[in-house]
Amino acid sequence: MSRVYNFSAGPAVLPEEVLKEAAAEMLDYNHTGMSVMEMSHRSKAFEEIITEAEQDLRDLMNIPDNYKVLFLQGGASLQFSMIPMNLMKNGTADYIVTGQWSKKAFQEASKYGKANKIASSEDKTFSYIPDCSDLPISEDADYVYICENNTIYGTKYKTLPNTKGKTLVADVSSCFLSEPVDVTKYGVIYGGVQKNIGPAGVVIVIIREDLITEDVLPGTPTMMQYKIHADAKSLYNTPPAYGIYICGKVFKWLKKMGGLEVMKQRNEEKARILYDFLDESKLFNGTVEKKDRSLMNVPFVTGDADLDAKFVKEAKEAGLENLKGHRTVGGMRASIYNAMPKEGVEKLVAFMKKFEEENHV
Repeated sequence: MSRVYNFSAGPAVLPEEVLKEAAAEMLDYNHTGMSVMEMSHRSKAFEEIITEAEQDLRDLMNIPDNYKVLFLQGGASLQFSMIPMNLMKNGTADYIVTGQWSKKAFQEASKYGKANKIASSEDKTFSYIPDCSDLPISEDADYVYICENNTIYGTKYKTLPNTKGKTLVADVSSCFLSEPVDVTKYGVIYGGVQKNIGPAGVVIVIIREDLITEDVLPGTPTMMQYKIHADAKSLYNTPPAYGIYICGKVFKWLKKMGGLEVMKQRNEEKARILYDFLDESKLFNGTVEKKDRSLMNVPFVTGDADLDAKFVKEAKEAGLENLKGHRTVGGMRASIYNAMPKEGVEKLVAFMKKFEEENHV
C-alpha cells in the first residue's frame, strides 16, 4: 500500500526520510547492535542522542543560555497542572481563553490558585483571537497564559499579548517549529511534540532559569517539579527515549531544510493554496476570521452535516486521510504541519474542486 496524505491533527504526519532513517536503524542504532527502543537511558549512546537533540533545538530556535530545555512526559495536558504548581508564587494567574485547550488549562489552574479569565473568544465559538493590546492584567499575576495556535478552531496569535511586564507562558503544541520565534518574549514555551515534531509521548518545555525554583506549591509531586527535571537534565526517571530520538531526527531534518525561516515560507505557501480556494469556493467555507488564521490547522464546512460526512468518506477513498473535524465542532479540518508536502495540499484542493462540482446545488 502506498502512503496516504495524512491531515491528522496529531499524532500527525512525520517527514518520510526521518521514518526511513529510523526504519534502517531499528535493529542496530549506530553500531550498538541494538535498537534505541532497547538501550539504557543511562548509556553513552543515548546521552549523545538527547544532548544532540537539545543542541539542535537550541540552534533552530536560537534559545538563549538562560533557558533550560526539558524533554518530559504527560503531554501538554500535564503542563496545565505543572505550570501553576511551579509558577503560582502569589497564587494568581491570568488566562486568555481562545479554545478548548486554554479553557482546560484555565480550569486546571483554578484548582491551585486564583485563575482569572482576562479575555476570551468563546462568544463566537473561538473563531477569532481577542484584542490583547490592553488587557486587564492582574497586578499580582504570576504569569499570563495563552495557547498560541488553536488546533481545533484553527486560530493563531499573530501578535503576542501585551502582558504589561508579566511572564508569558505559551502552549505552542500545534505551531512548534513552524516559524521563527523570539524565545526571550516568553517565560515558558512548551508543547506536545505529536503534531509537528515527533511521536506522541514527549512534551518539550523551554523555561527561563529564574522560574525554576524549589519554591513550589505545597504537595507538588516530585515528578511535577521543573527543578528536579532540570537538575537531572531530563533524566530524573526513564524518559520517552525513542520519542526523543525521533524528535532529534526531525530537528536535523529541519536544519537540513534550511531552518525555521524556510519552514515559515513553505507553510505560508501551503496555507495560501488552501485558503485561496476556500475564499472563492461556493460550497466550502473557512470558519476563522481571516486575520487570525492558522498556518497549521485549517477548519472548513459545507454547512450541511450530511455533505460534510460524504466529503470525509470520499476524501478517505481518494487517499486523503483524517479530514474529519474535531468532535466538538464537526465539519472538516486539514492539519498541514511542516511534514505535509505542498503536493498534499494541492491534491486536497483538487479533490475539493471536484467534490464541489459534483455536489454543489
